[in-house]
Amino acid sequence: MAEKIAILVDSGSDLPEELKKKYGIWTMNLRIVYGNEVYEDGSLPPQTVYSRFPQEIPKTSTPNLLEVKDAVEQIRAQGYSKLIAVCISSGLSGTYNTVKTALGEFHDMQTFTFDSKSISIGTGMFALWAARAVAAGMSFEQITAGLQRKTKECKVFFYMDTLDYLRAGGRIGKITGLIGKVLNIKPVISCNEEGIYYTVAMMRGKKNGMQRLLETVQKHEPKGKLWLALMNGDAEEEAAHVRKQLSEMFPNAERVVDKQITASLAVHTGPGLIGICVFNAD
Repeated sequence: MAEKIAILVDSGSDLPEELKKKYGIWTMNLRIVYGNEVYEDGSLPPQTVYSRFPQEIPKTSTPNLLEVKDAVEQIRAQGYSKLIAVCISSGLSGTYNTVKTALGEFHDMQTFTFDSKSISIGTGMFALWAARAVAAGMSFEQITAGLQRKTKECKVFFYMDTLDYLRAGGRIGKITGLIGKVLNIKPVISCNEEGIYYTVAMMRGKKNGMQRLLETVQKHEPKGKLWLALMNGDAEEEAAHVRKQLSEMFPNAERVVDKQITASLAVHTGPGLIGICVFNAD
């Protein structure tokens, strides 16, 4: 009989609702805060965030300790004695530390908190792999070991059309953002081995930036069974172009996710974003 293992993510993992429902993945929602207006991720369409830019740039907040414990209580009430929490990078969010602390208080459950060292669908790919592994009958120990082994087998890259929102959120310095704007610099960013943003390339103009994004993805194609994800932030026209090129570059890959990013991630990245994730699913 297969083990009853729950997979828990936060909404920053960017997994589509249909995949979470299909595999029974539990979610803790981040929040988007406009002064006294507070919205849960998922209840606020990302397009609403874009429509209120640039006059209104909200803040985001992560689940607190009590909210995480409540989520775990709900999972336990459904008969789960084993839980794997997959978190966005501890280098970019406090969620991992909060979840790890909360899970440490449940002594009657076998738990594991995984620091994906990634963001957005990079984290989501790990959660989806773990959920499919549960469905395939893998053990708790096999799945947790597999997640740790796969840390270097997942890469996510983002082309950003503007640096204004990373700057507003304190992710980059004011001088860097200003120089980028004046020179029409379009960066491609990713997460390093510590799970911190770093700049892969800085290109002049959108066309050059998008081309460098695709070249970078092709160079980092992992060996084995390839999963692809294509994300966009208010950039469906650009995504359509990239989608066609990805199909030509990786004809045998499974494109498991293709959608717009969540509202909480839109806050920090602004419009015009294209993200691509490559993941070794073996």
